[in-house]
Amino acid sequence: MLKAVKQARAAVGMLNPDEVRRRARQPVRIGLVAFDSVGYAAMEDFLAPAGTPGESRLRLLEQVYRAGDPGAPGKVDLVLYQQGIPCPEGAYHLRFDDPAATIAEILHDHDDLEVALARQFAPFRKPVVERIIQAVSRENALFAVATALPNLVPSLGELPWAFGEFASDTAFLTANQVRMAFLIAAACGKEVGYSERAAEILSIVASAFGWRALARELAGKIPFGGGIIPKGAIAYAGTYVVGKGLEHYHHAGAPYTRAQREEVYQAALERGKAIAEAIRGKL
Repeated sequence: MLKAVKQARAAVGMLNPDEVRRRARQPVRIGLVAFDSVGYAAMEDFLAPAGTPGESRLRLLEQVYRAGDPGAPGKVDLVLYQQGIPCPEGAYHLRFDDPAATIAEILHDHDDLEVALARQFAPFRKPVVERIIQAVSRENALFAVATALPNLVPSLGELPWAFGEFASDTAFLTANQVRMAFLIAAACGKEVGYSERAAEILSIVASAFGWRALARELAGKIPFGGGIIPKGAIAYAGTYVVGKGLEHYHHAGAPYTRAQREEVYQAALERGKAIAEAIRGKL
């Protein structure tokens, strides 16, 4: 137990909330091109919905520029066009009939801005949080599968951050979940740091102690059998539940009930099986 605590602490110590804060607070400037003032107003209402508190909405709109505005910067981060106006390469049509498609296109091309977009512009929040949860869950599944296969850990260049030489996969999974907690908090407009997120971190670290026991227990019950696939599936599902639980907490102000947690876990476990099988095949 003490050894596991030291390993997890060392892993978590490698995380840098300052970098997450920097990414989240980076102002995103958006240019708009529309036919008329009505079109501009509709686009502004999409980015800063009418329900946004007055001062916050005014601050957001200071980052949004109509084409031809005096004082507009020479360069912005994104340009949105009203549908019906020819849209040049590198810009995006704001499709009010399918805004999710527009958001997906932007995030696909600008993943470096995703946390800042989510923090500053509400329509991006839910899609970005889901992307974060999916990405970290897949990373943990990849690590869990790879550590069960010989001679692969040194070549895991696919992971987006240097994990060094972790003494156990549990330490890596724990650290990556804490990183996910920072990213989700930032995307949801909350403060980021060890003291600010202390309760969430303690919950993640506490659950890490039962991770291996859970994996051993469930491996015998999962019908797809074998040691590698259940390990990867459980790593994915456990991380996904942590992420969705954090999202729910930031949105509703309350944790998942036990029934909600179990329902999300079972659905994620099935996805985790397919993902783990795909990872094993690639490795």
